Amino acid sequence: MITLYDPFEGMQFGPGRCFLTGQPVGPADTVPVFAEWVQAAYGLAERPIYLLDQSQTTYAALRLPLTPALRPRLQALEDEVQQAALGGPAALRALPPARLWQWAAKMFYGIFAAELVQQQQPLIKPQYPLAENVQLLRKFRPFFQLLQGLRVPTDYADFVPGSVFVLEVDDHYEAPVFEYDDDLNTLVFSIKLGNAVVVASLIDIGFIGQAMRQVYAEAQRPLHPVQVAEFKARVYYAAYLLAAIPDIYPRRPGPLDPPSAELVLDALVDDVTATIFNPWENLSYGHVLTGLWARWGISEEVILRNPFQPLSLLYDAAMQPQPAEAATEQLNVLSFKG
Repeated sequence: MITLYDPFEGMQFGPGRCFLTGQPVGPADTVPVFAEWVQAAYGLAERPIYLLDQSQTTYAALRLPLTPALRPRLQALEDEVQQAALGGPAALRALPPARLWQWAAKMFYGIFAAELVQQQQPLIKPQYPLAENVQLLRKFRPFFQLLQGLRVPTDYADFVPGSVFVLEVDDHYEAPVFEYDDDLNTLVFSIKLGNAVVVASLIDIGFIGQAMRQVYAEAQRPLHPVQVAEFKARVYYAAYLLAAIPDIYPRRPGPLDPPSAELVLDALVDDVTATIFNPWENLSYGHVLTGLWARWGISEEVILRNPFQPLSLLYDAAMQPQPAEAATEQLNVLSFKG
């Protein structure tokens, strides 16, 4: 069985060591955090991206050290997702969930590593040092173990590493063709590629997907961008409420595991005595929703006008799924009322 690399021992996140194996690599042995096909499709190479300390870099400058032996594996993943992205949301949904998770997780990890390297600069004094956030590092260790599935053929035994959702944005409504956002503290990620939006919770081993299966099923339709933002708010807030951090155990493949698997990862959560989710609070959810609805100018006061049922544009007043056209009319009324 392969020895899993742990970059948290000695905080080895800088250049010079493969991010998946820890092997020494040369300065040219890197891969982009955001794949070249993504950068080319959306003109991202020189586009600025801001880190937590408000320093600025570019999408093209974000790279991860990688041993040359693993380059074909990551390229195969990118080719797979690129081909699906050309087919739109339905094709992305058809990808194996673990593959789409690996694709999102690699980008998320690249951002996290860039943040850590930046905070190690001698003149940087971050307000919230990531390396000193014990709770965050407790989440990142199992996350990185799951990410080791990029190294060799891996079976996630009877679980999915995280909850990944693919939404479709209605082309009739104005929206940026590319968007990216994440939350390092809760390990959530969202990326918009044309009319497809991938939203992922990266360390919940499927709990959020189970909790949101009804909402997700009812969101399988072209959505107004404001409805997509509401769906994201629900995922982001659910990740904030997630109290259970899984334990990940690697083992050798057995006779019942897939023949191609070189590594099998088991996940364990003590769901008998442990709490999976902390209680939902409408006030806190309303705050998250306010942030994601900022571009439409919907205030927290309007969202929480009924404190027992926050405003929804995914659903109508009777809590039935509503089409994008109805959400548009609702937005117009809200704008008129100011």
